[in-house]
Amino acid sequence: MSWVLLSILSALFLGVYDLAKKAGVRENAAPPVLFFGVLAGAAVWAPLLFWSTVSPESFPSVRFLVKPMTSAEHGLLFFKSALVSCSWILNYFAVKHLPLSISSPIRATSPLWTILIAVALLRERPGLWQWAGVVIILGAFYAFSFVGRMEGIHFHKNRWVALMIGATLIGSLSALYDKYLLQSRAMDPATVQCWFSIYLVAVQTPFVLAWRRGRFGAREFEWRWCIPLIGLLLLIADFLYFVAIGQPDALISVISPLRRCAVVVTFLGGVAAYREKNARPKLACIGVLLAGVFLLNWKG
Repeated sequence: MSWVLLSILSALFLGVYDLAKKAGVRENAAPPVLFFGVLAGAAVWAPLLFWSTVSPESFPSVRFLVKPMTSAEHGLLFFKSALVSCSWILNYFAVKHLPLSISSPIRATSPLWTILIAVALLRERPGLWQWAGVVIILGAFYAFSFVGRMEGIHFHKNRWVALMIGATLIGSLSALYDKYLLQSRAMDPATVQCWFSIYLVAVQTPFVLAWRRGRFGAREFEWRWCIPLIGLLLLIADFLYFVAIGQPDALISVISPLRRCAVVVTFLGGVAAYREKNARPKLACIGVLLAGVFLLNWKG
């Protein structure tokens, strides 16, 4: 399968993942939804880890083989899980209280924050097209703030918008950290994904226990079958992404913006399932935002 098709499928699963997440937290307690979602992801990797450890020579696919790691590498992956957990906690609470047609486009601005953080911390120097993309994304984000006001959501003082922005910023830091793990440290993608999924459960356990003690407000929780799908859909989306990147002729400058097209799937699903308002102006803002994302990755 071509890397372009793999990237499009990854975006499709990411969009459906966002819809499942919204269905899970809508009028429901966010902490247990997040916990059982990550538990489902870890449950997929646990038998593969056991097989890789007990009998690596009989493992059928090197793509899923979990390789041994040093204590230092385990520490790096535990930190990755803690970093992502912070982002997801903020994200889940924001998604619970915001329309999908607002929260998903904010999340889709993550390439903007990634490149700005890279400029500030890694001394990277974007080209003219990348700076044009930054300006366009900021313009689209500003336009979204006006659309949000039509629904009583004021970006500068809405705490759920602030949580989503915080989740996006931390997620951008995580993306740079992934680059460090996979490129500078040359860690195997399957090994990273496996231990990351398992450590997520460890990191999330105190959080869900705190929820059980009433630390996060409402304790009402309703089990829904979309909850385990949250973790499984994300695993599939990430797997397709890694396979796409692994192909010799793959272009990350195309793969990255293609994945951001997941916002279109989420937007359309949110409008169809929840009858979200102001679809046309939001869709126009999304179009401008995606144009900016493509420019961020343009090498011309």
